[in-house]
Amino acid sequence: MLKFYYNAAPNPLKVALFLEESGLPYEGIAVDTKRGQQHEPAYLAINPNAKVPALEDGDVVVFDSNAILLYLAEKTGEFLPDNTPAARGALLSWLMFIASGVGPFSGQAVHFRNFAPGDHPYARKRYTFEARRHWRIIDERLAKGRYMMGERYTILDMAIWGWAPRIPAMLGDQAMDEFPHLSRLMAELDARPAAQRALTLKDRHAFKMDMDEDALRSMYPQIFAPDPA
Repeated sequence: MLKFYYNAAPNPLKVALFLEESGLPYEGIAVDTKRGQQHEPAYLAINPNAKVPALEDGDVVVFDSNAILLYLAEKTGEFLPDNTPAARGALLSWLMFIASGVGPFSGQAVHFRNFAPGDHPYARKRYTFEARRHWRIIDERLAKGRYMMGERYTILDMAIWGWAPRIPAMLGDQAMDEFPHLSRLMAELDARPAAQRALTLKDRHAFKMDMDEDALRSMYPQIFAPDPA
């Protein structure tokens, strides 16, 4: 049985959606990052980057949500586009765009808007601009078809499903109005039974909710690190 290490953040949700869509049997293992469990030696042996999600499939270990999606898709043969070089190229390009652009810039936009101590107007401006730019590219892609790969539901749609609900937290309460095609996709995916099951995963563990000093130290240790010389 697969072992899926997760919390309620956007990146584990992507993988939870795949697991629920595919019906693969898995054991969900909560990693409470506000309590610092991602830094414990047992978990660092699985993911030395101290992030969730991670996956164990027998003696195979995969970390990074987008790598896990690709691994599971190739393992099962599900939620992939047509098996052609052109479709493969598009899938990999968009998956890496999400991995290197959408996720990181969205996360930084959320961080500097909501959690970073002090006043950082340039950082807020940069990451807000870049997050919005990346989501506009996604929305423009979705204007051309029902899903990211046209008429076929794939891991690309799952990859953006995890992050899109955080758009108000990174760009403002009404920001989803800027992305009508993304909003359409989100409404469709949210209505899928697998997505509804994936969203209940967080309820299986009493995750720490307070963002107190201990949680900040666990999640954002750079706040308390000395300034570089």
